[in-house]
Amino acid sequence: MPQNAHSPLSLATWNVNSIRARIDRVVDWIERSDVDVLAMQETKCKDSQFPFERFEKIGYEVAHFGLNQWNGVAIASRVGLDDVERAFPGMPGFAKDPEAEQAQEARAISAVCGGVRVWSLYVPNGRELTDRHYPYKLEWLDRLRSYAQKQLADDAGVRLAMVGDWNVAPLDEDVWDMEFFEGKTHVSAPEREAFDAFEAAGYKEITRGFTPGPGVYTYWDYTQLRFPKKQGMRIDFQVVSPALAERAAGAEIDRDERKGNGASDHAPVIVRFE
Repeated sequence: MPQNAHSPLSLATWNVNSIRARIDRVVDWIERSDVDVLAMQETKCKDSQFPFERFEKIGYEVAHFGLNQWNGVAIASRVGLDDVERAFPGMPGFAKDPEAEQAQEARAISAVCGGVRVWSLYVPNGRELTDRHYPYKLEWLDRLRSYAQKQLADDAGVRLAMVGDWNVAPLDEDVWDMEFFEGKTHVSAPEREAFDAFEAAGYKEITRGFTPGPGVYTYWDYTQLRFPKKQGMRIDFQVVSPALAERAAGAEIDRDERKGNGASDHAPVIVRFE
């Protein structure tokens, strides 16, 4: 049953790094955590390959946007899943060949869940500072910010949550070693400015206030024993409109879900709204 706009809401985001490889862990986690809405990124499958029935069996509707074995985003909700949108207005595309059509990738999907417009976002990685993927990433973030700014201008009371893998570490403390990241993506000034522009537009990143660093991360590379060495990055966030930010009652990063065999390299990030 859909909730009204003022019901409590628990909203999680998780880069699952292949939903088919991790469906058992994801379903088990949803049942344990008892979240109302889960935004997923890097599902890595086409719509026809997504395991919808596993979510439906535990009472969740799912909207999925997947085109191939790359990218892919989804929203699972037990509080309504209405007015689904694939890609935000003006979302740029990308192709390896600069002369080819720059087709949109499966990086953004939204739905109204429990009175909140939720966006599940998989922001482009950027790859290298000299790669074409880097200006694509900056343009992608700028277009998203333009969309978000317009939503707020049209309705100051809009309940909008942009959650997911932002692929930006906004502060130095969001990476385990700034020297290691010297000259790399995720920490460059233009990327950080693109992230900060959302706050300048009136939005608020809600998780940091409840889970302050340093040493608090959401992603740990599989290589070099990064997880046991506590060498991670904080790149998964929930950026919300003012009307939603004032309802935030708590947040957590479920670091335990990064442990064990078959874990994603990201941890779920949960916010509770009153």
